[in-house]
Amino acid sequence: MKITKVEVFRLPTANSKQNSPIGCRIHTDVGICGDGEAGMAYGVGGSGAFGMVCDLAELIIGMDPLRTEFIWETMYKRTFWGQNGGPVVFSGIAAIDVALWDIKGKYFNVPCYQLLGGKVRDKLRTYASQLQFGWGQVGVSEHLWAVTPADYAHNVKLALDEGFDAIKIDRDEEGKPLNFLDTTGLLTPKQLKMVESRMKAAREAAGDDVDIIMENHSYPDALGAVQLAKLAEKYNIMAFEEPNTPTTQTVEYIAKYSSVPIANGERLYSRWQYAEYFKKNLLQLAQPDIGNCGGITEVKKISDMAHAYDVGIQVHCAGSPLTTNAALHLECTLPNFLIHEHHTCNRMDTSVGLTKYNLQPENGYFTVPDLPGIGNEFLQEAIDRATLYKVIE
Repeated sequence: MKITKVEVFRLPTANSKQNSPIGCRIHTDVGICGDGEAGMAYGVGGSGAFGMVCDLAELIIGMDPLRTEFIWETMYKRTFWGQNGGPVVFSGIAAIDVALWDIKGKYFNVPCYQLLGGKVRDKLRTYASQLQFGWGQVGVSEHLWAVTPADYAHNVKLALDEGFDAIKIDRDEEGKPLNFLDTTGLLTPKQLKMVESRMKAAREAAGDDVDIIMENHSYPDALGAVQLAKLAEKYNIMAFEEPNTPTTQTVEYIAKYSSVPIANGERLYSRWQYAEYFKKNLLQLAQPDIGNCGGITEVKKISDMAHAYDVGIQVHCAGSPLTTNAALHLECTLPNFLIHEHHTCNRMDTSVGLTKYNLQPENGYFTVPDLPGIGNEFLQEAIDRATLYKVIE
């Protein structure tokens, strides 16, 4: 079996400025195709990820798609910029790697999790992620953007009513993201009161039996992160996510002055970048992103490394429904899996009409599909509407 061509595309969504998935479809000479996705669909840099997938695709034409390890190393070592690379390189590698695993599962007619060691659990505990953006009906764009403490409490109750027993919230000011001037250095008493009022409302709405993850999106620096972490201690949070721009020195400083478990990983892109965090016990919950961390091949290695340091795994999952499937197939095989992220974007209209399936958890738990490969694919009608499209053969 050989790779004959690769389609690369950027898909339009209901709000393309927020989330425009970058996907690829790898074709083989036996008629089996596999789909993968780059993780840089949101924020700035999507066109760079699109270009990287195109460039990497040129390297793999004619190769045997079952040689996933060989192809991964080829993309990493033959590109010059792969070694110690960042999100553009590893998003490109990720899209191709996931598509190759999809092909491999289809070739052997088994779900990918069977090729990754088999399930260690049948159901995956899931949390409702980013409730500050709302938690409305699936496929509907009108979600309440939380501003007041009452808004936060309302969105928490919506998730709890669906059976979730874990949630994640961030904080913005008056419905607008804080800028770097607001989050650099020590936070003001007013800012801290705003955060605490929302955390207090969320905890009171959730009760004592619900886990809360406090998101920071790396906005604070280490000074502000310590203030926020100490504030969060009294609310018994499950994890303090992305407290600052991740460096081992600054995270070590934050950990020194706080007892809250630290979650991090979506801005770390390889096992080499994770290694020092594990060695210094600076992470309690690692969150590698299958879409920007080298795909299934690399995230499996990171997860196994984490297991040696008693670090839990929650695969960062904020892409299209295709990425949800890939994450579930890996997570169900991990002894150190802790919880799955179900982002509110996976419920919005931006995820409708992109893929054959749009999996949703039931009562706060996911089950893993048993279809061959990753069990999902991009719709041809979505590819036909692509805003960027290229074929490499």
